[in-house]
Amino acid sequence: MVRKLFVLAFVAVFVGIPAVAFSAVNPDTGPGCGLGKLAWGDFKNQKNIAPQILESTTNGTFSSQWFGISSGTSGCTNDGKVWAEHQVNMFATINFEDLSQEMAQGKGEHLTSLATLMGVPAEQQAEFFAMTQERYTSLVKAGEASPIAMVKALNDAVAGHPVLAKFSAR
Repeated sequence: MVRKLFVLAFVAVFVGIPAVAFSAVNPDTGPGCGLGKLAWGDFKNQKNIAPQILESTTNGTFSSQWFGISSGTSGCTNDGKVWAEHQVNMFATINFEDLSQEMAQGKGEHLTSLATLMGVPAEQQAEFFAMTQERYTSLVKAGEASPIAMVKALNDAVAGHPVLAKFSAR
């Protein structure tokens, strides 16, 4: 019993007091965003351990925080310019095979999504599709086919294109 009291006192001193002091300075109300934040966001006393554990456990269980951050949903944001480049790379990596096929055809849902992520306006996407079909072999090289190399080649092609260059995210 004495040992339990000692442990409780230790936790209170080394965990509780710093947490209270930190909460007075830090306006953050928990694990950020995601399904956990949406589900437990109305919980009283957001700075307490219980709601933060519930939020982070929910996010971890459903992988919702990384999805929310990458898609800009669930209370998360992804409005940074650097992030846009990574978003295109991630999309290309996940959908590389479909993108390769659709670039050869000059049309498709994945290619439309890629154009949108790259900042090509809807009215210029037909030009983008034609360019990817025309330059397919140089964009998706057989010997070194990789999503990152393809995105780099696409960015270079868009930057050098007379119509698409003004929409280039560079």
